[in-house]
Amino acid sequence: MAHDLSWKIGGQQGEKLESTELIFADGLCRLGYYLYGYREFSSRIMGGHTSNKIRICTQPVRAIADDVDILVAFDQETLERNARELRSGGIVIADAKLRPALPDGMTCRLIAVPFTSIADELGSAYMKNMVAVGASAALLGLPLKPFHDAAEKEWLRKGAEIVELNKQALSCGAQYVYDRIGTPDERLRLDAADGRPKWFMIGNEAIGLGAIAAGCRFMAAYPITPATEIMEYLIPRLPALGGTVIQAEDEIAALMMAIGANYGGVRAFTATSGPGLSLMMEGIGLAGMTETPVVIVDAQRGGPSTGLPTKHEQGDLNAVLYGTHGETQKIVLCPSTVEECFYDTVLAFNLAERFQCPVIVLTDLQLSLGKQSAEPLQYGDIVLERGALQSGESPLTLKDGPFKRYAMTESGVSPRVLPGTKHGMHSVTGVEHNEAGRASEDPHNRQAMMDKRLRKLGGLQIDAPFHAAAAHPEADLILVGIGSTGGAIAEARALLAQEGIAANQITIRLLCPLPVEELAPCLDGEGPIVVFEHNATGQLASLLRLHYGTTGRLCSELKYDGSLFRPSEIYERCKALLYRCSPA
Repeated sequence: MAHDLSWKIGGQQGEKLESTELIFADGLCRLGYYLYGYREFSSRIMGGHTSNKIRICTQPVRAIADDVDILVAFDQETLERNARELRSGGIVIADAKLRPALPDGMTCRLIAVPFTSIADELGSAYMKNMVAVGASAALLGLPLKPFHDAAEKEWLRKGAEIVELNKQALSCGAQYVYDRIGTPDERLRLDAADGRPKWFMIGNEAIGLGAIAAGCRFMAAYPITPATEIMEYLIPRLPALGGTVIQAEDEIAALMMAIGANYGGVRAFTATSGPGLSLMMEGIGLAGMTETPVVIVDAQRGGPSTGLPTKHEQGDLNAVLYGTHGETQKIVLCPSTVEECFYDTVLAFNLAERFQCPVIVLTDLQLSLGKQSAEPLQYGDIVLERGALQSGESPLTLKDGPFKRYAMTESGVSPRVLPGTKHGMHSVTGVEHNEAGRASEDPHNRQAMMDKRLRKLGGLQIDAPFHAAAAHPEADLILVGIGSTGGAIAEARALLAQEGIAANQITIRLLCPLPVEELAPCLDGEGPIVVFEHNATGQLASLLRLHYGTTGRLCSELKYDGSLFRPSEIYERCKALLYRCSPA
């Protein structure tokens, strides 16, 4: 029986393939399987090929599969595009109305299922999606009840009749496969899962939930792929908690609204992608100069300009580290799992108020839109920290003159008050200013204020600023990555271990300020340091060279065609690198 299988569905955008994935995944989650999903789609609403791939495991999984065991095809293009991924002995189930044909050389089994005909008989062509789910469940030897329950949950709002029709579609798809192939192929029969229902969410949903848990009650944003789902998640939820979501006229306005709300004492944030981040650069500088906390989520996609709106990339690292003019203290967190999307969002709000500066949560398209199984989140562990904010009965007096909002302190963090606090009057301006906030171009004041702001983050410490795995004292390789590459690197490391190759792994979570001293021992050794990243110029590798030099040991392995690193690809690149580096 199988412990690890991959299922993929493909067709044209606008055919409601998302509902197929939704019901199929929900049913699997109810059975207790661990899932990892990734959707490829075009940057248009209707037409163009789209596909959704789900890896199904009996153990936790953090990467998309290399191969496909079951391919569901709603058009011939799906067969042509995805044939190379099919594992030998895999199965294709395709809509019979296409008269589907396998590309030359394929050794897979093709089963033509009348998806559309069955759906038409039930009254709607869109029900072909549920026929496909039923057929897939039958191939895997799974019971239909969890999928019926998932369909009821999804369509109950449309009435009992719609629910019943979708259940019939599921059953018809399964029965057709049973009648056609009899007993499911043992190679595709899934071993039983642990039976514990799992959460299954995209990173954007986890970020939205994290914002709620962090006490955020205001979001301003402009829709942009792949960040829009954060706003969509919060639109029906924040108002129920007394909060507000505003779709601003552009990203500039969105950030300025978030800064203003934070100045007023409301935890607020915005979310965007590369093009929007570019527009926010001056606002990030304003938050730094006025020492106003604000959280910004940057979900990376292919650039520059409009670039590849729906494709994966990690090209914004230099922008988040060095963007905005002048020298501004900021914090950059880079989660690598859906759970970290939740916890790092909470952390971002705490750090923004503790250090009174912008905090950027850097994700990528795979992490933002790819679905992952997650264990229940620990809300009881959350603590809200508001830093030096003066609250309650004001202890301020006028005996020392105007309130020194930007008072010189050893930590660089000054006391902060909300507007209207008695005796807390002060100026707020984007020009250089004195301790009371009044504009000042005095050279001594300028240097003192810059030094104050720049020493803030000297006191920053967080738990697990990076994740280190294996820790072989004499590793053959050290593999480094950020964001969603972590899972694929971990699987490649396991493949290397099977051949006796010792590889350590580092997934960096705190990018700014980089935990230089803590990372240094993990980079020691003789073997190559291999940095895997999705950009064309090796931005993460350049950051490491800047701080460590690494005396020629550091190598860049890059991918920037819009597709993901797969575990086997990382494994093969590591093997090739070791071959090149080995003595003749």
